[in-house]
Amino acid sequence: MTKLSRRHFLLLAAAADAGLLLKTSGADAAGVGDFPLHKKVGETTSICPYCSCGCGVLVATNEEGHITNVEGDPDHPTNRGALDPKSLAIRQMSTSPLRLKTVMYRAPNSDQWEEKTWEWAADEIAKRIKRTRDATFRREEGGRTVNRTEGIACLGGAALDNEECYLYSKLARALGVAYLEHQARI
Repeated sequence: MTKLSRRHFLLLAAAADAGLLLKTSGADAAGVGDFPLHKKVGETTSICPYCSCGCGVLVATNEEGHITNVEGDPDHPTNRGALDPKSLAIRQMSTSPLRLKTVMYRAPNSDQWEEKTWEWAADEIAKRIKRTRDATFRREEGGRTVNRTEGIACLGGAALDNEECYLYSKLARALGVAYLEHQARI
């Protein structure tokens, strides 16, 4: 009787496990059996929307576009794959029955909410920004050119990545916004 070393036992066990996954007859080109080894899942990188750390996440979605899994992004420099428990709950944000899917608007002095379209909301926001900027824009102060408005403030959020923050700040500065902040600084 031959003595079997631990190393050879593990090697044989791994070979046996691999052999179970392969078909012995009629194997396809990949040599994989009837087991569905891969789900049809799309995966993309994103930023955790909760705190202002900006941790990177890998978000997996199914064919319908629903989030099926959230993991830490091991290639992201902020968190290197680690996530807190709140970040793992990102999936619940998209599946919650309490999530709003339409624009809700409450008119001034009203106690009722109205459902509006996204087009209406975008146009209304643009009109209000223009009206406020025109009413509060100052070109000069004490003989100096300032080109600024103190009637609008902008606050960036943790869900924005560096590129989005850059574009957001460029838009705010183009509007002449004096009060420009980010959640990470507050």
